[in-house]
This record gives sequence, structure tokens and C-alpha cells, in this order.
Amino acid sequence: MNNWDKQYIELCERILRDGERVQNRTGIDTIKVFGHTLRFNLAEEFPILTSKFVAWKSAILEMMWIYQVQSNDVNWLTERGVKIWNEWAGEDGTIGTAYGWIVKRFGLTQRLINTLKTNPQDRRMVMSLWQDEYLATANLPSCVWNSQWNVTNGKLNLIVTQRSCDVALGLPFNVTQYAILAMLIAQVTGHEIGEMLWVINDAHLYVNQLDGINAQIEKYKQDGCPPPPKLWINPEIKNFFAFDNSRALSDIKLENYEYNMKINMPVAV
Repeated sequence: MNNWDKQYIELCERILRDGERVQNRTGIDTIKVFGHTLRFNLAEEFPILTSKFVAWKSAILEMMWIYQVQSNDVNWLTERGVKIWNEWAGEDGTIGTAYGWIVKRFGLTQRLINTLKTNPQDRRMVMSLWQDEYLATANLPSCVWNSQWNVTNGKLNLIVTQRSCDVALGLPFNVTQYAILAMLIAQVTGHEIGEMLWVINDAHLYVNQLDGINAQIEKYKQDGCPPPPKLWINPEIKNFFAFDNSRALSDIKLENYEYNMKINMPVAV
């Protein structure tokens, strides 16, 4: 059984059972709960949902856009067939001073990698995408806004903090993205991979997503789900910025990915 799917279904059930229906900036109500944590042993299981299909290549390319390319240019994604940021692109084709722009502005990726190589017991290994000075000019302030990194017993671990969590669409992408980011960083800094702890402030489902979520839960309860696939990372790559970020993603492959169903659900902008 896929441990990530188990945690995910439990979160969805918690929201449906205990959540409060509220209005929000999008005009589409959500059902929300406060405070939820998830835990993953990345050495034992690669976390990607198998109770439904996750567009894993799009998820990886978005992560590379933020932390490797360090860009806010939506055209980079659309050239690779990823359209998830199109609704937030401004007239200049960017998302303003958010995500990859912040990473580049403060050199976050380079600093983390250098610290992990030279002083892995440093307790200040934090990448924060939440910078007050630049929020007003960000088309969408970062939802997953903070990651804290730690090396214990030679294993690279991280805590990820998410202020606002679209559980149906965003969370499956985000968990897979940061797991892969951690595994890539571990490889290029010479560490084994450890655990990922995920902390959510506002976990919610939009009301126009409930049919899809209920179908996913019903199928999972009836049949379970396939085991998680294996992630292959090209062992020859020792420079984070050298991993292939073309549409082919030739240095990262998902082996034997099976899933219960594909679910199309709307995104609230």
C-alpha cells in the first residue's frame, strides 16, 4: 500500500468531515481545516499518488523552473508544455517578484548547496520564498513558502511549510516536487536521502472539486491503489544545474508508474 495515498485520503476525509465552508478571494468557496502535518521517509518510498494520476513531468519542470532556472517567466514553462501558471502571467509574461525570482534574487539554491557541502551541521539552512518587500509585486505570493534543511546521521532531511494548500490540485504536485528536489540536492552534495516533514496552515478543498475527490476516495476504499513507482536519477550528474530541464527530462525517470484513475478538476484563480 502506498503510504502517501493513505495520508492523502485521510486528509481529504478530515476536510470533508470536520472542515468549515468559507469564502475566499477566488469567489469559489472552500472547505478548510487548520493545521495538518505529513511525514515521508524518502529512502523507503517515493511519494507520488497512485490513487489518481499526477502529471509528474509537469511537476518536476515547475520545480526546476523555480530552483534550477530561477525564473518567473511563464514562457519557459509553456515552451515545455506546462500551462499551470498561464492564468497568473502578467502582461510581461511573468508572475512578478515571486517563486524563482526570489530564489535568484537571494541566491537561495546556490547557498543551500554550498552550505551542505561545507558545513552540513549548520542550523540556518533555510530557503524562504516569503519576502515582505516583494509581496505587493508578486502575482501570487508563494503558497509553499519555506523549506528548512537538516543533516542527521549523514541523511538529508527537510521540513516544508505551506501557508495555503489546494489539496486536490496543488498538494499532489508539491509533495512530489519537493521530494525530487531533496533527492537531487542529496545526490549533488554527497548525502543519503532521509525524511520530509510537511506542515500545512490552511488545508482546503474547493467546492467544485468535491465530486472528483469523492470518486477518488471511493475507488481507493474499494480497491486500494497500486504500489508507488521507483524514481531514477542519473547518477552521473553531480551539479544541480546540469540536470536536463528540457521537456524530455532525460536525467529523471519514473519507473512503473501505475494509478487508479485520471481526474480532471478545476483550478480557482
